[in-house]
Amino acid sequence: MPSSSCRPDLRILTPLRGIAALWVVVYHFGDQYLPALRPEQAGHLVGKGYLAVDLFFMLSGFVLTHVYHADFTRFDPRRYRDFLAARIARLYPLHLLVLLAFVATAVAGRLLEFAQTGHFERLPAEGAHSVTALLANLLMLQGLAAGELSWNYPAWSISVEFFAYLLFPLAIGPIWRADRRRGLLIALALAGGVLGFAWFARGDFNQWNGPLALARCLPEFLLGSLLYTALRRPALARHMGTDRVAVGLLVLGALLLHFGAPDLLSVGLFAVLVLSLAANRGRVQALLDQPLLVRLGELSYALYLVHGFVEHLTTQLLESGPGIVDRSQLGVAPSLALFAAMTTLSLLIAAYVHPRIEMPGR
Repeated sequence: MPSSSCRPDLRILTPLRGIAALWVVVYHFGDQYLPALRPEQAGHLVGKGYLAVDLFFMLSGFVLTHVYHADFTRFDPRRYRDFLAARIARLYPLHLLVLLAFVATAVAGRLLEFAQTGHFERLPAEGAHSVTALLANLLMLQGLAAGELSWNYPAWSISVEFFAYLLFPLAIGPIWRADRRRGLLIALALAGGVLGFAWFARGDFNQWNGPLALARCLPEFLLGSLLYTALRRPALARHMGTDRVAVGLLVLGALLLHFGAPDLLSVGLFAVLVLSLAANRGRVQALLDQPLLVRLGELSYALYLVHGFVEHLTTQLLESGPGIVDRSQLGVAPSLALFAAMTTLSLLIAAYVHPRIEMPGR
């Protein structure tokens, strides 16, 4: 159970999660799925949407440290078990529901083909949308080789993040107890991990398949944990939490993304931004703490998972209906209409499953 000790108020991070989730949706639907929209003509902001996942990793480490730091100052096997059970309850029900929706769609398509041709095609043994991939997804291991094992491709990140959960109760004690000198050494080590990943990835953080996905997640997640400890330093938190600093970081981040700056710079700025927003108690907090943005943040996990299914279902309907395989055949107006319909449907499904599946699981 989380410690009941007094902790900083982090409600400002809920809208940030929602914005990040919507950024991923816009990236996948607009930049990746509907080429006629060509958002790159207006800058790189949409095309850099994959970096929202790096923001998610940091936010997860930050928020889990907020909740659990007092429980793991000393490692306790029973609390470790309870923590993992809570994480599974948080992630798995909705992950399983969306996975079953993918499988049901695949089976329904095969049954329709059987009704028309008398031939029933079995699920393949290997590859994406296969029996092997289904087993990997049921065990949440698809992130080890997401390119070959993903039914719902956005779910690769929750798979690799679960590996971070396995490490978190072991790492949070040393991070939390570290004095200034040891904290600096840990910070340098984690920064080295991010730099090492960036070097192996040749500067491209859009790595979601195989070992590089783990190398992307783990140091960013633990960096989020380390950032939370900075809130214990009142002078630093007070300085970082001013509206001037928060607005400056938001503007700088938007400019870096718009002009396509190296991913490493943007991710480094995310780290400072998370700390600044968490410490802010001024107008920036009031600006973000709006009902619609808070609601979007509450739906962020559901939105992130279900939009992959909406994209998959749309693909099946386009191919089986009007026979559109190449989406570049769609003009700008049809693409905009399809983008709006897919985004709206994703939000509606997320709003439906959040209170019925995700919240009961918690």
